[in-house]
Amino acid sequence: MDFQNNQTGFSDRATEYKARVEQVIVNFVRKKKLQGRLGDAVSYAIATDGKRIRPLIVYATAELLGVPTAIADHPAAAIELVHIYSLVHDDLPAMDDDDLRRGEPTVHKQFDEATGILVGDALLTFAFELLAESGVEPSVIVEWVRLLSRAAGASGMVAGQSTDLEGETCALSLGSLEQMHRQKSGALIEASLSMIASEAVVATTGNGGVEAARLEGFGHHIGLAFQIRDDLLDVEGTTEQIGKPQGSDAASNKSTFVSLLGLESARNRMQQELSAAQQQLAYFGEQAEGLGWIADYIVSRSK
Repeated sequence: MDFQNNQTGFSDRATEYKARVEQVIVNFVRKKKLQGRLGDAVSYAIATDGKRIRPLIVYATAELLGVPTAIADHPAAAIELVHIYSLVHDDLPAMDDDDLRRGEPTVHKQFDEATGILVGDALLTFAFELLAESGVEPSVIVEWVRLLSRAAGASGMVAGQSTDLEGETCALSLGSLEQMHRQKSGALIEASLSMIASEAVVATTGNGGVEAARLEGFGHHIGLAFQIRDDLLDVEGTTEQIGKPQGSDAASNKSTFVSLLGLESARNRMQQELSAAQQQLAYFGEQAEGLGWIADYIVSRSK
């Protein structure tokens, strides 16, 4: 992930946070002492370099609200485990049928399809096991589990993926496309904010008066901007840049913001969503530096 081109103070911290959450995940999985093909495949899945946007949102929200980094480690790692699981399953032949992820063979191509399914199952359940073993207040764990399961489940990410598959056989309306992405990718992004901003967390850290609605609005808009940028990159990026075959959405006959709006209108819509997200952050002033940096990165990234 290219952090060094940004001039704000959060840039260096972003690099540190990325390394931190990756180490939390590696240490957690290592303690499970997985054996054989499954162990190799899980290690392969978590080792593939990713943007780690969701953990960065967790850590930036923790900075904003004064939540200790050691507490933020748990939701940051759990959300990333769920995200990695979703990618492993999305790549399967029955879903998006992709051979490359982040420039490397997808898990089912490197190993086999059955192993890919089992790796996803392992990572998803690891996420909740990690939260259960976090050692924080039980009320916080319960809230984390509630928020993450809702975002990842049948009313969130799973529902979005189902609609995405339906969109390969029929054109989606713009409203349906927006709803799909608010579920498929936006739900986890919003959970990255809400798991830190939840009343259970702020009560234990002494931070009252959190403007959760502002953060929810930020997540709502930046999650959609994230997906529009993905759609633009699928058309304008190269396979080397985006780490998967360029034009795969069009090849799968998927409805995207580009296919429905055209390149220029999709780009304008992304900027509108970015502006709306920044307006939500304006309430917090300079304290929201980290989230502002992430928002800028999301719409300017090249992969």
